[in-house]
Amino acid sequence: MMQRTGYLGLFSLLGVLIMVSCTNSEKKIDTNRTWSTYKGDAASSSYSPLAEINVSNVKELQNVWTFQTTDVPKGADPVTSQSNPIIIDGIMYASSAKQTVYAINAKTGEKIWSFNPLENGDPSSTSRGVTYWEDGDDKRILYSARNYLMTIDATTGKLITTFGENGKVNLNVGLRDDPNKISVSLTTPGSIYKDLIIVGSRLSDFYGSPPGYIRAYNVKTGALVWTFHTIPHPGEPGYETWPPDAYKYAGGANCWAGMSIDNERGMVFLALGSPTFDYYGADREGANLYGNSVLALDAATGHYKWHFQTVHHDIWDYDLPCPPNLVTLEQDGKEIDAVAQATKHGFIFVLNRDTGEPIFPVEEREVPVSHLPGEIAYRTQPFPTKPKPFVKQSMTVDDLNHFTQQDYDSILKTFTSIRYEGLFTPPDLKGTLSLPGTNGGVNWGGAAFDPTSSYLYLRGNNLPEIQTIVDANAFFAADNSTRYEYGRSAYMKYCATCHGQNLEGVPPVFPALSALKGRVEEHETLSKLRQGGGQMPAFKGVLTPREERGIMAFLYDKEEPLIEVPQESKSENVPVRYMNSTAYRTWSDPSGNPALNAPWNTLNALNLSTGEYEWQIPLGDDEEAQEKGVPKKGLSARSGPMVTAGGLVFISGAADKKLWAFNNKTGELVWETELPAANNANVCSYAVDGKQYIALSVGGTKEKPSGSIMAFALPDNR
Repeated sequence: MMQRTGYLGLFSLLGVLIMVSCTNSEKKIDTNRTWSTYKGDAASSSYSPLAEINVSNVKELQNVWTFQTTDVPKGADPVTSQSNPIIIDGIMYASSAKQTVYAINAKTGEKIWSFNPLENGDPSSTSRGVTYWEDGDDKRILYSARNYLMTIDATTGKLITTFGENGKVNLNVGLRDDPNKISVSLTTPGSIYKDLIIVGSRLSDFYGSPPGYIRAYNVKTGALVWTFHTIPHPGEPGYETWPPDAYKYAGGANCWAGMSIDNERGMVFLALGSPTFDYYGADREGANLYGNSVLALDAATGHYKWHFQTVHHDIWDYDLPCPPNLVTLEQDGKEIDAVAQATKHGFIFVLNRDTGEPIFPVEEREVPVSHLPGEIAYRTQPFPTKPKPFVKQSMTVDDLNHFTQQDYDSILKTFTSIRYEGLFTPPDLKGTLSLPGTNGGVNWGGAAFDPTSSYLYLRGNNLPEIQTIVDANAFFAADNSTRYEYGRSAYMKYCATCHGQNLEGVPPVFPALSALKGRVEEHETLSKLRQGGGQMPAFKGVLTPREERGIMAFLYDKEEPLIEVPQESKSENVPVRYMNSTAYRTWSDPSGNPALNAPWNTLNALNLSTGEYEWQIPLGDDEEAQEKGVPKKGLSARSGPMVTAGGLVFISGAADKKLWAFNNKTGELVWETELPAANNANVCSYAVDGKQYIALSVGGTKEKPSGSIMAFALPDNR
């Protein structure tokens, strides 16, 4: 009996050892799949568990290969790229700025295959990457171009025609409005949960936009499995936060920035944008759920779990611009699974992953009222007590820049003449200062989370804007005139905000439109006007045919006979539509310097367990304007950081064309290199045959306008 018990005990011990071995085996890093999805993993952590490249040897990093894309013709304007490559079993999958998909040998940089989903015409929007799914030998790349979601065979690069209709699903279908009069696209790739791909949408921010429903499709067939109404229908939670018929006409509240998935809980967490129109909401009185909300859904069914709204009744364009990070932090000796959402207006909301309840207290505080006719601004807004804002949220006369007396006098005059009552000052006809502005706070690059320390790393833009609110119908009224003049007024109404009143643009994000004639074919411009492209949303269904023809006449300098302005545009029954004619532009002095004192861009390390910042440093600079002995001023950029197990934070610049590595504990710069072009993409890391690589997409140059993907590694002979 004793002997039998001993054997049983031995077998039990062996069983435990086997279980421990299996458990440890499961926890081992699969080095072939360390960056297999957008932002690294389903939790959007932007964390690499690889540590071959570390603080002690990062100075030895060198460029080991560069893959040059070639889908932009020579002589064309250089493009920017926001693609985040993914790497599966030694193969890198990435999209170009012109939306060609590439499979690349991740060790050598040699092309395996390419797929052009747009054989005719230009792309419809910026592409930030692709999605991978597999089931045994069935390996697929899911990708969106224009208004189509499609599936590509990951091995051959061929379209899988059994998906949807001949390989494509029309994303225009199912968003309430006539699919022939709207244009929906994806900027950020969809996310995988089992056999589903869950997608948001990129929509126009203007009046008449469709709603941004969340949808899940079967990966194999393309069949629609579920839809969540982000503008609720009667009987659905949140319906009472809108006017009764808003679900029939309101638009936006879309997930353009991405999502995160907790596979164990079977939940998807989405970051939603603002309802349209962004700066005037008289037709949508109320809090407007689920605009500007972190939204948690059952990933299998789309059923509502919880939400947390970061801005009520948004009239500042404070979209949630990046996926929420799924994090684990420690408080009072206990680990808490949470969601951390960074925002444009500089807050970080830390929420319990199961309930949506704030981990740190959030206060509802009264904010200024609106003076715009018909507008009823929400009386309170949520303010987290911790963490503190990571960018400036207020300014006084003392914060104005003083490069020259003439420049200072100009911005001082503006500052004292406009409305400004701090954060959440509503848009106003006298002009309003917005700080942070629409390009402030965090942007699409999002934050990176280190699970070993509970540190969250993020870039912050300190950029003010002046909102210039006008009555669009009166301000852009077109008298009987030439089609050119009618088109000029339509251009000023819809296009000048980004491309400038003099067609000068803000390159490279918003290209100049001067001298299109003889340089770009008219049909190409018209296609882009309808379908969108890059940062530009689609205007299909927004513009009338007369406005389309007028804008084309204006852009191509066509003086045509007098035309009669449609009577409906003169009618008193036309709804009042206010708009911001200077959106997305940093408030600057006459010499082009930001009106606010530096730093204009920072890199921040936040300890999520304590809610306190460990370090904050200026990030980037204009070397030509940098004064000796003066701290860096920082330079605006949209990409986000990556943190590694090697103790490093990698992040790229923008106009300064830099790639940096910082010590993740101290913020000390430990390595930098200059890239061939302005860059606006996140960094990734992967391993092939045990060797670690750092890679990122880089924009185009005058000589090579298509852009490239660059990979860095340590020397083989070290």
